[in-house]
Amino acid sequence: MIGRMVWVAIALLPMVGCKPKGKGTKVQPKAGQASAKGIAIPDSAEQVVFGMRTVLTHRGVNNGVLLSDTALFFEQGARIDLRRVNMTFYASTGLKDGLLTSKTGRYDARLARLESRGDVVVTRNDGRRLTTQQLVYDQARNEVLSDSAFVFTDKGRQITGIGFVSDPQLTSLRVLRSFKGTTQVQVPKP
Repeated sequence: MIGRMVWVAIALLPMVGCKPKGKGTKVQPKAGQASAKGIAIPDSAEQVVFGMRTVLTHRGVNNGVLLSDTALFFEQGARIDLRRVNMTFYASTGLKDGLLTSKTGRYDARLARLESRGDVVVTRNDGRRLTTQQLVYDQARNEVLSDSAFVFTDKGRQITGIGFVSDPQLTSLRVLRSFKGTTQVQVPKP
């Protein structure tokens, strides 16, 4: 009789502490794997911050506020990989001047350079709008640039091309190649 109880106990031992998979059970993703939300957290990140907010200044002047849903810090904080980027631009007077949004980004603190990728949209307060898949904001040079296809719209005109260099206010846009533009022209009545 004692021998049978030992075998029953040994047979039931693997089932102790097991939970059935199904509703109410959460499986934690391993580092580097996609989680339930589709976010992969690399195991080499030195720090992970959710809901990051940082102020970008140059020579004591506030150039912008950078927000990110998720920030992964690398190289002792010199490189930050961002997800769901939102950057508010400010004029030298301190007034809000525009907004940049993108799916992902990378901020290089040594170069003061933000590279945004994936559905990048820059909207200025005066109505100018630029869309592209990749855009670099070089804070030290005070310019935005890209080598990707883009569309720029402003008060009835549209400019498309591949690659550009401009100031952050998008007032002096220089197209690098494949320039095409349309505008509305008023013809005087005779």
